[in-house]
Amino acid sequence: MAVGKLGLEGDEQAADFHGGLLQAVYAYSTADLAWWANELGRPLRNGSFGENVDIEDFDVSGAVLGERWRMGAVVLEVMAPRMACGTFGAWMGEKGWAKRFNGERRPGAYLRVVEEGRISPGDPVEVLSRPRKRITVAEAVGAILDEQDVLKRIIDMADENPEWDRTAMMFHVSNRTRSKAGVPKKEPAAAHAEESGG
Repeated sequence: MAVGKLGLEGDEQAADFHGGLLQAVYAYSTADLAWWANELGRPLRNGSFGENVDIEDFDVSGAVLGERWRMGAVVLEVMAPRMACGTFGAWMGEKGWAKRFNGERRPGAYLRVVEEGRISPGDPVEVLSRPRKRITVAEAVGAILDEQDVLKRIIDMADENPEWDRTAMMFHVSNRTRSKAGVPKKEPAAAHAEESGG
């Protein structure tokens, strides 16, 4: 199957907050899916959570933000955890689903397509690289739930690598949240340029 910048052929994501380049692919572990099936007392087929890639023998929620994978001819980058919302809850038909799903920290991962190509069923995940500062997908759920220690780590990661600024927005990182987390506000790029110019 072909994979482009907006995801798998025939399942491309809309270029907005609920999709786009940073959430082009949603991967979930078959082990976690089986765990949920046992918890809910009903079978869950691949794709039940809206994922378009189910991965065997790999801890997707234990992957690190910024980690890069190769699957088939495609290179993917781990961007963020999936957070349950009202739409997901309605789809599952489970009372209190959003709180339950988010609380278990088995979110699966949203992925950015770094290199387009093709993938096939059974392609293994090859981890190509991991960032120096490591925050797992499961831990990152805490930033969205306003856990300050995790939020500080997300902010620190974004400050160290400008490429992560857009991703930090997915965790609602702004000057307001920086202040709330006890982290100095980030100055606009223009201000830094004026200072460096003497």
